[in-house]
Formats: sequence, C-alpha cells, structure tokens
Amino acid sequence: MLYIVPTPIGNLQDITLRALETLKTADAVLCEDTRRTQILLSHFGISKPTYRYNENDERSVARCLDALKSGKTCALVSDCGTPCISDPGWKLVKEAVAAGIKVSSLPGPSAVACALAGAGITGGAFTFLGFLPRKPGKAARMIASAYGLDVPVVLYESPYRVVKMLELIAKNLGSDTPVILARELSKVYEEWLRGTAKSLADELSKKNKVQGEFVMIIDRPAAPEREDENDGQDAYF
Repeated sequence: MLYIVPTPIGNLQDITLRALETLKTADAVLCEDTRRTQILLSHFGISKPTYRYNENDERSVARCLDALKSGKTCALVSDCGTPCISDPGWKLVKEAVAAGIKVSSLPGPSAVACALAGAGITGGAFTFLGFLPRKPGKAARMIASAYGLDVPVVLYESPYRVVKMLELIAKNLGSDTPVILARELSKVYEEWLRGTAKSLADELSKKNKVQGEFVMIIDRPAAPEREDENDGQDAYF
C-alpha cells in the first residue's frame, strides 16, 4: 500500500489528523530529504524508518517499489506540500499502479491551492505550470500559450529568479499585466504583493535580498463592462 501524504508548506499546525495517523502506522516513510522529514516526524513524536526517494535515480525508484511489492505500507512525502505536484513522486505512483499496488492520495496542504484561494480572482478554471524551464525562450512560449487560454496562470518561482520572470512577463505579455505574488505562505512572514509585472519587478529589484519561494499568479487586465447582448437572458437557453 502506498499513501501520498501532504505535509505543511510552512506552518506545522497545518498537517491533517489523517496525515499524522498515516505516518504513525506506515512501515516506512519515503522522503525527498530525510533530514527535513525527520524534523517533522520528531516534532509530532513519530519514530519511523525513513528512506530517501530520488525521482532521478532508477535504482531508488526500484528499491521503493520493491518495498511496496513485499507488502510494506509506505508513506510518500516531499519536503513540503503535496508530493507529485511540482515535487517528486509521480514515477513511483505510476510504477505502483502498473504493478497493481493500491495507492491512496490524502488531501492536504498545497501552495497553489492556498495562493489561488487568497488571490480573490477566480473560483473556476486556471492553468498551473509549476516551475518553468530555465531557458527564457522556452519559458516565454509556455507562458504565452497558457495565457492564451483566457484563465489565470499559476507558477512557482525561486527568490533568485522572480525579478527576471516578472521582466519576462512584462516583455512578452505587456508591462501592465496584473500579477499577484504570494510569498512564505502560512509562515510568520507571509506576504502578498499585487501590481503589474513591471511595477513588481521594479519593487523587488530595489530590495537588497529577496527571500522565500513565490507562488506567482498572472491575471488579465479588467475587461470594460458592457451591456449583456442577450438582454439579461441566459446565453445557454
């Protein structure tokens, strides 16, 4: 049995009761970084064997799969948030499903969901790109393609590249493109920045040091209000 267990993105109190129970009863915990996971387990008084899961090492994936095939119950965690969502885990899940091993995905903390809920810009569709490629040209093409779908675009960005990403957005989508930045979500220094791609790039470039990973939400300029063409009638009927 393989459990996918989300862990807090910042505030340790955000872990769910079900996640704690799963970690307590699992035979082993498969981790992105055993040191970080040990801190989490120790905080909640949980003592379990931890093994590093390396998505880029076929032998690591195979070892974890062998443990599952032997009948062990394993909990898969990443450093924070939900595994497999811009974090390691999907290869093991894919192999486990193919091998007929039961997989259960627990609900829990996710930075993209947390940021969208607090942004106040959509209750419906959005496009999530995760971490973009480092090559500016490829990143620009992906953003332009996603932006063309007419829904908010969400991505993750590091403090070292956030200004360059904002400049890339301003250059390719327009300097007045609305952007919301959510930094250090659920932590003491949680911060929300709202403005245009250009204004936020200018603001952050003035700081001596930018810290914390960002959730970046690219919105669209407000459309001018107009009279309903159907004279108030529902267009679907």
